[in-house]
Amino acid sequence: MKILAIESSCDETACAVVEDGVKELVSVVASSKDFHEKTGGVVPEVASRKQLEFIFPVLERTIEDYCEKTGCSGKEQAIASIDALAVTVGPGLIGSLVVGVTAAKTLSMAWKKPLIPVNHLVGHIYANFTGNPSGITFPAVCLLVSGGHTDLVLMKGHGDLVYLGGTMDDAAGECFDKVARMMGISRYLGGALLSKKALECKEQGVAKLFPRPMLDQDNYDFSFSGLKTAVKRYLDSGEREVPCTAREFEEAVVDVLTAKTMKAVNNFGVKSLLVGGGVSANSRLRKSLKKETEKAGVSLFIPEPRLCTDNAVYIASAAYFNNVTKALNEIKAEPSLNIMGLV
Repeated sequence: MKILAIESSCDETACAVVEDGVKELVSVVASSKDFHEKTGGVVPEVASRKQLEFIFPVLERTIEDYCEKTGCSGKEQAIASIDALAVTVGPGLIGSLVVGVTAAKTLSMAWKKPLIPVNHLVGHIYANFTGNPSGITFPAVCLLVSGGHTDLVLMKGHGDLVYLGGTMDDAAGECFDKVARMMGISRYLGGALLSKKALECKEQGVAKLFPRPMLDQDNYDFSFSGLKTAVKRYLDSGEREVPCTAREFEEAVVDVLTAKTMKAVNNFGVKSLLVGGGVSANSRLRKSLKKETEKAGVSLFIPEPRLCTDNAVYIASAAYFNNVTKALNEIKAEPSLNIMGLV
């Protein structure tokens, strides 16, 4: 089964064709990142306008690449070989989402193909199912960690997710970006640059200058706003070496994410840990989780870095494994995992 998916939840306009939920045939991503760097953050109106500007070229390129990949003689044959459409319906920026949903609805009616709505956060989980998902066993714990979300979810099966806990304020990725701005590393999306800067620290060991929020609480929730404040106070107290301050901050975030996640893994006795979201590309987090899961005898699944950030590949995969709306509507979760009724 071949599914063409559209993802437009924020500042990336993406389209992909995936076969049987695991085989990526084509993936095209256009980003308006350069425009948001000028303002130091995503301006929703600008993002939605760029979505509108990019959506047709991205769709056109996807079909062209699909024809080349599969040997289809033309667009009509390519469209005929596609079995269904999928689209991100939330969470995300409403203006950006509307562009993708409207395009998907239009194509669904014009091509007479079924349309499957996909929750963006659920999609991040399914980045782990592209390629070879045979090693994933249920139940599994899922850590969703990105610029806008930090959640722990128990995955009992496809379409059967239970929300365990999440951030009470800032998401981990948001905290990374804001601290990077405080430290003068980057005005926009500086989390990855902060991690690179942390590698330059020559000091041995970690001084634990910053708190590990909520580690002493018996729950699966997170809080990063206080950590952000602690870094600001530390920086304001005098001249600081950027690389080592960056490393101390990164270690604090990684310690919290790892400890809370492994608590869920151990308490529920799962044998698979699935990680998704932009922050899952962080090398320090990957190393920490790998070390702890190996110690616990648990299989760790983290997508390759290009599938950690927003793309349409995992939207198509989620659509395939959850199949249709019924499976998605059975998800019982907190509001951050609820599906928006845009389709």
